[in-house]
Amino acid sequence: MTRARWLDRATAIQKGHPKARLGATRARARFLLLSAAWLAVKASGLDAQRVTLPDSTEVTAIVAGRLIDGVDGNVRENVTIVVRGTRLEAVGADVAVPAGATLVDLSDHTVMPGFIDLHTHITSDPGSGRESGLRRWPGHLAIAGVMNARITLEAGFTTIRNVGSDDFADVALRDAINAGMVPGPRIYTAVHSLGITGGHCDSNGYRPDIFEEPGIEDGIAQGIERVREAVNYQIKYGADVIKFCATGGVLSLGTAVGVQQYTEEEMVVLVQTANMAERTVAAHAHGLDGIKAAVRAGVTSIEHGSMLDGETVRLMAEHGTYLVPTMMAFEDVRQRALTGTLGGLPGLKALEIYPFFRESIQLAMREGVKIGFGTDAGVFPHGENAGEFRLLVDVGMSPADAILAATREAAEVLHRTEELGSVEAGKVADLVAVRGDPLEDIDLLRNIDFVMKDGVVYKQDGRGARRPATE
Repeated sequence: MTRARWLDRATAIQKGHPKARLGATRARARFLLLSAAWLAVKASGLDAQRVTLPDSTEVTAIVAGRLIDGVDGNVRENVTIVVRGTRLEAVGADVAVPAGATLVDLSDHTVMPGFIDLHTHITSDPGSGRESGLRRWPGHLAIAGVMNARITLEAGFTTIRNVGSDDFADVALRDAINAGMVPGPRIYTAVHSLGITGGHCDSNGYRPDIFEEPGIEDGIAQGIERVREAVNYQIKYGADVIKFCATGGVLSLGTAVGVQQYTEEEMVVLVQTANMAERTVAAHAHGLDGIKAAVRAGVTSIEHGSMLDGETVRLMAEHGTYLVPTMMAFEDVRQRALTGTLGGLPGLKALEIYPFFRESIQLAMREGVKIGFGTDAGVFPHGENAGEFRLLVDVGMSPADAILAATREAAEVLHRTEELGSVEAGKVADLVAVRGDPLEDIDLLRNIDFVMKDGVVYKQDGRGARRPATE
């Protein structure tokens, strides 16, 4: 990042940037810190990257046998990483271990940036059935989210984008994690997914007297002004990103999986309204018409994208639109349909769509569409997110590119490359490590040995080592 971009970032924070939640004093301090970091890196012609950070009693030095830093797919050997407070202070082969630092020996491990999952439902409990909402008490989702958050973090995912929840449980969980009350990944959340009445994001299949008719507070809206109002409502009550259903889906009743649901005019207004508040937009989309309309409207990412053709992927590549494939979800619903645990229309749709999704992803990669890592965790159990790496490799992605999809590329989707996605001096101290070489065996990433988030070690030697961030 250039010094000019740091200045733009600090100015945005001073003007009340809704994502930063910092006052003007902290914004100025952050600008001075980052300016010093930029000058330090620019002045250094050495192998090591170094920045000047405020003094902190919490200093950790990590000796990494191998480092995949997220800048590219290359491997660096025998690298020392110095963490001061919540930030990376120095990274390089010639970095000395500071006196008094806590030493972490990962000399037989491969260290990587903390992974990012761009498509989760962190408060969901898979396998509970559609009627669970009729039986569960208020608060259940938040409690489930606390459990799922810890499992996800210990699986190596230090950041997630949560693309739909109910009862504002995701907002409560995000804030509790940020306050150090419970361990979990950094959460960028969409609050309620937006959709049309009777669409994939609505609750269908019930008598009208069972549930009150949902409105914008539940994410259900159509018509340009109501869509605009629904976007602003989600932002007012905590949305970091906006997610909407451009087409039908698999697990809903009464909707064909690929049929477009919002008009392109509604999508344009939705994206413009979100962008005015500096939010990115993710579009759930399976069918061609809905995908193309969402891409033309300016969404950041297409979620699932199971039925792509040449025209559509070329349009995505032209617009720089990311594809978040969520292959684990396709595999899970197919298996449940085959065993009969997912029946009725959703089961039929799961089997209908399965033959197409792998070819669609391969076509997208061949045509230069950028891939972001996302799993749809919540459809299947949380903590198994790393299985997506194997599926990406199986459709033709190199192990290095699969890791970059969950680090550098995912940070780009979040518009957080200045802090996340790579192991570079000045960035947030989010690190994971696995014994062995994941470029030789991508399945090693299913068993993460070491997890650090914001400079705090939450897992070491395969065992939880959780400390609240406030310690």
